[in-house]
Amino acid sequence: LLRNHNINMKFGVHPVAGRMPGQMNVLLAEAGVPHDWVFEMEEVNQNMDANDVALIVGANDVVNSAALEVEGCAIWGMPVIEVWKAKKVIFCKRSMGGGYADLDNPVFYKDNTEMLLGDAKKTADGLAAKVREILERV
Repeated sequence: LLRNHNINMKFGVHPVAGRMPGQMNVLLAEAGVPHDWVFEMEEVNQNMDANDVALIVGANDVVNSAALEVEGCAIWGMPVIEVWKAKKVIFCKRSMGGGYADLDNPVFYKDNTEMLLGDAKKTADGLAAKVREILERV
């Protein structure tokens, strides 16, 4: 739908996202997402500041700026997807709770971040329906 309206969309995948390395790539392939829409962390980080929106569904540690901003924290130095560099960041999560590292995520509190708390599938479905409604009027 988005690409039919000349809206570029891509999926950025952290190498350890999910329950095991490579899981997100498999899930995206099973969902029918074309391989050329899926990019590795290094690829999306190069141009993150050119993105209008970064939509994060369920992730925390792999997009946590503490890895670069809070020296000595449990994930200090871990490579992360630098979503906070996008113009707008939207998180779909159950809560503001920490990830596996149980750390607060400073990105949640940045001026360009919005939180859509609740069940990620319901939230994403609602967001998709609203976008569809808006694009059908165009």
